[in-house]
Amino acid sequence: MLKKISRFFVSLVQKFLPDPFIFAVILTFIVYFMGIFIAGNTPLQMVKHWGEGFWNLLAFAMQMSLILITGHVLANSKLFKKILVAIASKPKGPAQAVALTTFISAIACWINWGFGLVIGALLAKEMARQVENVDYPLLIASAYSGFIVWHAGLAGSVPLTVATEGNFSQEMIGGLIPISQTIFSPLNLILSVVIIATIPFINKLMLPDKENRQIVDASLLDAGTAETPDLNAATREEGVKYFADKVENSSILSMLVGLMGVVYILYYFGTGGSLNLNIVIFIFLILGIILHKTPRRYLDAFDEAVKGAGGIILQFPLYAGIMGMMVSSGLASIISQWFVSFSNEVTFPFFTFLSAGLVNFFVPSGGGQWAVQSPVMLPAGADLGVPAFKTAMAVAWGDAWTNMIQPFWALPALGIAGLGARDIMGYCIVILIWVGIIVSLGFLLI
Repeated sequence: MLKKISRFFVSLVQKFLPDPFIFAVILTFIVYFMGIFIAGNTPLQMVKHWGEGFWNLLAFAMQMSLILITGHVLANSKLFKKILVAIASKPKGPAQAVALTTFISAIACWINWGFGLVIGALLAKEMARQVENVDYPLLIASAYSGFIVWHAGLAGSVPLTVATEGNFSQEMIGGLIPISQTIFSPLNLILSVVIIATIPFINKLMLPDKENRQIVDASLLDAGTAETPDLNAATREEGVKYFADKVENSSILSMLVGLMGVVYILYYFGTGGSLNLNIVIFIFLILGIILHKTPRRYLDAFDEAVKGAGGIILQFPLYAGIMGMMVSSGLASIISQWFVSFSNEVTFPFFTFLSAGLVNFFVPSGGGQWAVQSPVMLPAGADLGVPAFKTAMAVAWGDAWTNMIQPFWALPALGIAGLGARDIMGYCIVILIWVGIIVSLGFLLI
């Protein structure tokens, strides 16, 4: 039955889901007209909101590009390839490959979402090289499905924000909420464990019959980087190396930079630094420089990896414009207030979860979404007697939930895999439904 359901959604997505860029353009116009007809803004005001928000994600777009590129480069080092090869050699068949990829990706995303996105996609790619007859789109979808637990994990934007002194929601809450009440609360831990334990089996059960699988040629996945052409070769004497050649192919510079990086990483964590996106990128960068041994090898690998970042660079400004319209027009608050209007003490966390899932389509940023929804949800929850920590985690889970059908966050994995959103989103819809049931029951019953 699950195979039939997944085939239906895969077919549906293949027919109707456009390229993520087109999807973002369509969302832009949907929000534009909603802002006019629902929020009462003028057409010119909506254009103004769009234009003023357009560049608000530039720093984040750079972070996402670098997490993809540096992770890809690191994976192309000999040592890292050996690690991926060793893990990918464990499954005995396609079903085990899908389940193991899902599990490792989910654990990695719970620890740090940026790390998990890259590691999951790279592991899936290696699985496709080693495991025969495995469906490649399902494998990449399995890697991406682990991302659904990120906001419940150690790098979750909402729980870390409400635990930080001076955060914008502190006055509304009446203090700070320690992570013992959010990330490490019984509710959150139960949801995380149940989801991490079950989605590998859900993905495994979706494995198409052998005749319907999309099996990729392993030779097409080889990530060997092309050598940079030596434009001076024709003008130099045989066997002669210029100073520039010696520097580019010397391991001394790489080791010196690597040493500085390692010292800083040790200092950062030794002085209480937490695992965040910037330090993950820094670790990927430094380890890549060290493991590739020479600047020339690292540059060649980097040039190859950059090719997969085009979708991020192109689409993130569009989503920043969408966020600008949602926030400045008041649409996000209107949607949140609508869900609040028919909630009670029992159902409020559930409807908060649903509202966050809807808002996430248009504001695909955990921190940004909390800034938009907290002024509505926190006072409403307090009036109904719902603890602030439960409201915060309902928003966090809703934000993560609909990422399964929002191409925005899939772009890094798709860039590594060389696939399009329509190749994986059909399988992700099934995960969306399954996790939606689990989380809904959790907020209603626990």
